[in-house]
Amino acid sequence: MALSDALRDALILLLSGDAALWQIIWVSLKTTLLALLLATPPAIVFGYALASTRFPGRRVLIWLAQAALSIPTVLIGLLLYLMLSRQGPMGHLHWLFSQTAIIAGQCLIAIPVLLAFTLAAVQALDPRLAETAISLGASRWRVMLTVLHEARFGVMAAVINGFGRVISEVGCAMMVGGNIEGATRTITTAIALETSKGEFAQGIALGLVLILFALLINAGLLLVQGDLRAARGVS
Repeated sequence: MALSDALRDALILLLSGDAALWQIIWVSLKTTLLALLLATPPAIVFGYALASTRFPGRRVLIWLAQAALSIPTVLIGLLLYLMLSRQGPMGHLHWLFSQTAIIAGQCLIAIPVLLAFTLAAVQALDPRLAETAISLGASRWRVMLTVLHEARFGVMAAVINGFGRVISEVGCAMMVGGNIEGATRTITTAIALETSKGEFAQGIALGLVLILFALLINAGLLLVQGDLRAARGVS
């Protein structure tokens, strides 16, 4: 099939409201957003704690967190598969080949990204900010909220990169989700399946959706950043 024909068929699929196509998109969005909802709060708090607290073993934890960014998602999927299999320690949960397993895997994938970006954002701030808040009598909780508010664009970048990392991964979703039609088939696993079958139209259509997600999310971040600069009178 020529590229132009495949692209035309992909656009027809998207515009025609193909039920199977939009079911795949919905499963991807649902699992990704739920995984981020679960992973973001603890990852941000832990990233802030690593950046602002000094304790024995801190540098080792930072090293491990940053090293986790390089772990292939298929390896995470393999380890989670072994944990959730019938012989595994979590086999009694019966999560394997379900959306719950995909969400669990995506949480493990997102946490290092969220943590590392939050850590970098907080470390880039002037340390006198937290010191001033403490001197004014702010509680630890209030200090953390103040620091994270100042680092909010770095935190937003963490969430956006976490979203991109999770929704675009294929290895873990394939391993623990099983690519079951109508249940655990995500955008990336569907692209892999349809391409292997020589059906390029659906793969291209789903790829266009991924690109659209990336453009919309990053446009939103740029818009918010632009509004802040305008409010501050910065060009």
